[in-house]
Amino acid sequence: MRPFETQIDRSGTYTLQWDGREKRFDSSEILPLWVADMDLPSPECITNALKRRAGHPIYGYTIYPERFFEAICGWMKSMHGWNIEKNSIVPVPGVVPALNFLVNAFSRPQDGIIIQPPVYHPFFRLGKNHNRRLLENRLLLENGRYKIDFDDFYTKAKEAKLFILCSPHNPVGRVWEREELEKMVEICLSENLLIISDEIHADIVFAPNRHIPTALISREAADITITLNAPSKSFNIAGLNTAYAIVENETKKRRFETELERYDLTMGNLFGIEALIWAYEEGEDWIKKLLKHLKGNIEYVKSFLDEASSSVHPLNPEATYLMWLDCRGLGMDDRELTDFFVKKAKLGLNSGISFGTGGSGFMRLNIGCSRKKLERAMLQLKNALDEL
Repeated sequence: MRPFETQIDRSGTYTLQWDGREKRFDSSEILPLWVADMDLPSPECITNALKRRAGHPIYGYTIYPERFFEAICGWMKSMHGWNIEKNSIVPVPGVVPALNFLVNAFSRPQDGIIIQPPVYHPFFRLGKNHNRRLLENRLLLENGRYKIDFDDFYTKAKEAKLFILCSPHNPVGRVWEREELEKMVEICLSENLLIISDEIHADIVFAPNRHIPTALISREAADITITLNAPSKSFNIAGLNTAYAIVENETKKRRFETELERYDLTMGNLFGIEALIWAYEEGEDWIKKLLKHLKGNIEYVKSFLDEASSSVHPLNPEATYLMWLDCRGLGMDDRELTDFFVKKAKLGLNSGISFGTGGSGFMRLNIGCSRKKLERAMLQLKNALDEL
């Protein structure tokens, strides 16, 4: 059986998606399709490397070797055409923790932070966690595709200190085009905003779309952009807590490093370091196969729902293994919609409203799994819809 069609039992492995479903959905019978990790095995280059390292019986404090930085540089050049210097890389324990440290390092209480909802829900916690003002530049849905309201963006930029960009965007699946990035960069430059660009989904992009790193737009863009990334989404290794920032401005890089040093967050995860190195050195062919599998899953869901429902419409994702389902045709409020999926369809998805303004009436579906799991999910959804 092909590796992407192997159904692996993850229960009992402390996985949030499966072992956390009873706490989240009040039922262990729910088929989970919510957390943004995949029910797919990581590539053998990673599992073999971890087995070799686990064979050494000492797991002590760990430094970041030169090979770690070289692997990131090689991956960025090969996958995204971005030539970066090793000394611009700052290792971090995760993208979300890094967001919090960056907000602390580069803003003060009551400073404004621009976000673009509906967007990855930890972005909203930045305001509450650090007493900052969130300025919502809501994305506009036009003909099944989200766009940026640039007039509103410019207005909000005049009040802001930071701009948190999700690129590619989670949950709506947009890959921002060069012209869109150029406009955002131009406004941020004019209003002296720092851009923090979360690019963790950059490797999961479907042709003909192509991810463009924000910092690659221009020399000026690189000077005001801090890019956050990790192999965790691409290679399904989120549990190894290994990520990195790319900061080409030396002054900003030192300021960020000082913030990390304040909390003694400068040592790495032994197995995360190994996994990143081998993923980035040997994983490119595996990514190509993964993209083919995910694209097939997307087409399957679109085709199934086109036939099965006139009320649930999946948007076509340009990136990520997350599908944004427009369920407004069901005529339910958000509580009713969540109850319908959980109690009637026995499916555990992310409710759209959890992604903030513009998410009402939507649900987020994780298609990073075997086709058999997806077929089961669609059948359960169809049966529930037929009962309405």
